[in-house]
Amino acid sequence: MSVKIYTTPSCVYCRMAKDFFAQHKIAYEELNVASDDKAREEMVRKSHQLGVPVIDVNGEIFVGFNKLAIAKALHL
Repeated sequence: MSVKIYTTPSCVYCRMAKDFFAQHKIAYEELNVASDDKAREEMVRKSHQLGVPVIDVNGEIFVGFNKLAIAKALHL
């Protein structure tokens, strides 16, 4: 299972997503798009948007924290 989350430090929904992953013991890679230009470009290429969080679960892209859809993609 591959999970990436594109975040910014002030994003409330990013924190909610990371808390959700921690609660379910889901390992993830966090990329801070506020300080990492390469990560920001990758996020925009995947989502076609600048809003965060963008969550990539095995290539399936979620813009925002849609708990039910993400749980389904993670088979929870």
